[in-house]
Amino acid sequence: MRLGIAIYHYSAFSTVPGKGNPAGLVFEADQLTDERMQEIARLVGFNETTFICQSTTADLRLRYFTPGHEMNLCGHGTIAALYALKTRNILANSTELLTLTVETRAGLLPMSIATREGRPVVRMQQAQAEFRRFTRSPDLLAAALELDPADLDQSLPTVYASTGTWTLLVPIRTLAAFERMEPHNERFPEILQEMPRVSVHPFCLQTYDPQALLHGRHFSSPFSGTREDPVTGTASGALGAYYIEYIKPLDHLRLTIEQGHEIGRAGQVIVEAEHSTRSIQVAIEGTAIYEACWEI
Repeated sequence: MRLGIAIYHYSAFSTVPGKGNPAGLVFEADQLTDERMQEIARLVGFNETTFICQSTTADLRLRYFTPGHEMNLCGHGTIAALYALKTRNILANSTELLTLTVETRAGLLPMSIATREGRPVVRMQQAQAEFRRFTRSPDLLAAALELDPADLDQSLPTVYASTGTWTLLVPIRTLAAFERMEPHNERFPEILQEMPRVSVHPFCLQTYDPQALLHGRHFSSPFSGTREDPVTGTASGALGAYYIEYIKPLDHLRLTIEQGHEIGRAGQVIVEAEHSTRSIQVAIEGTAIYEACWEI
């Protein structure tokens, strides 16, 4: 059965076709039910599909669905959506800095779009950083990634972290271990008993790009219906917060995080973190590229 819904495919965190993280976008999605949005996301098959809606409390509302469930927040889906709205002249078509507020299930979040070298760059404020302890077996976690326990960097904590979406941040000693990773996503819920529905995000301090500070991969919860997310905005935001909380305590940090190399979709996320006595606030920046449009 054809639904007659136009799907716009953009890739975030890259300006190169076929790189970065693919996002499906549905414009003017207010009339769609939750069930229909979920069905569309399943048919599209990307890690997330973003539905752009009107809001009574913000400039617009974004809803994010994996093939398996709705998400509170999605970084690459937000970057792609705002880039598309700007380049399609749906938002104010000014070359000046455009500021707006976006309604999400993670709260009302301030965003902005600046034009740099002729291309819109989206800045996305995320929710306040949160951390929770991981208390289960690191050996089982390593085995679920087909790594040896010695591949884990025991000098740093493995923690659940969120700047809008929870993930498990797993420090890894070397970049070489990332090529050997083969996730068994179906094992994650049993190992992550404190938060069985979250994703797993290994990272390390070695990088391919000397300008990047951290390298990562992102393995989906089996409930999401996908296996690996190429370049993740919310996990990168959480990782930036982790860096100034556990690795190098600073009041302010701006860093580049790389991801996606092992699956041929390399991209980069700019993360800015502010550490105060009460909280860590995180914003990410990125751009996108239009890829295709089709109807389902």
